Amino acid sequence: MKLVTYKTNGHAQTGILVNQQIYPLNTINQNIANNMRDMLNDWENQSELARAVESEILDGKHTHLATPCTDDILEAPVPQPTSCRDGYAFRQHVAAARRNRGVPMIPEFDQYPIFYFTNHNAIQGPGEIPCMPDHFQKLDFELEAAVVLGKRGRNVKAADADQYIAGYMIMNDMSARRLQMEEMLLNLGPAKGKDFSTVIGPWLVTPDELEPFKIDAKPGHVGNSYNLSMKCWVNGIQVSEGSVGDMDWTFAEIIERCSYGADIFPGDVIGSGTVGTGCFLELNGTGKLNNPEYTEQWLQAGDVVAMEIAGLGHLSNSIVKEESDFSILALKKMP
Repeated sequence: MKLVTYKTNGHAQTGILVNQQIYPLNTINQNIANNMRDMLNDWENQSELARAVESEILDGKHTHLATPCTDDILEAPVPQPTSCRDGYAFRQHVAAARRNRGVPMIPEFDQYPIFYFTNHNAIQGPGEIPCMPDHFQKLDFELEAAVVLGKRGRNVKAADADQYIAGYMIMNDMSARRLQMEEMLLNLGPAKGKDFSTVIGPWLVTPDELEPFKIDAKPGHVGNSYNLSMKCWVNGIQVSEGSVGDMDWTFAEIIERCSYGADIFPGDVIGSGTVGTGCFLELNGTGKLNNPEYTEQWLQAGDVVAMEIAGLGHLSNSIVKEESDFSILALKKMP
């Protein structure tokens, strides 16, 4: 089942996607919530009601209510998550980034999964990403997968954690690298380098749809894993490729750590972290390591970033420069 949040008649509502057509869930069954937050808060019941609607649609009913699915009406499938965490699950990305900086692989990566909190009020779906001048100081994308939770829990064990996942999405963890690297010199962050935009979408895909892609977790790890190819293009040129199955730490293991001594809630979004080759920071570092004359590439105004994960859809955004000359980098105190 694929669920969306989409705009119609000037407001956002929940819908179900069937054969590239969106159907309004609350119109078909008024017992289904008209926003994703309320659906997730009653996920066991609401998802069953939505499945019943899907069956009716597949039987040929409700065709008069169908709306063609286009990016211009789609919003983030979970437009107001209760929180947004991002993990660090791909060893290939971490190892390459550290190698490119001339430092050894950190052994703690293989001991426990980590995450940080990002700005859950800056979540967006397909469309324009407005960026301030300082964001263009090494502006970057990050190709990731994400889950949204549909169940409250605390001290959840990894062996049980997959049942807390309501659905999967693509995530683009946008990054202003100059801001990120400066603030992390003080051993805090990332914060300002990340808080302007995190993109998720284009729809929420329930776990049952991914069963054909299921593979074993990596040796020594616990939880569901899926062989879903991941790709990213910038202005039509492919720059990244990997697989969700390359995650060393599973979402189940990340959820276990997130919930240790803390409540997790329906509507919490958790990203995987960047897949290997999944950002310009890594690609530029590898390019310069192999060729000192390599020309770095960063996102510019007008660029189009398109991501695709098998089974999860295609997510496209365009980079827009805000009409402002305000700079927080210019406020930096000099000795």
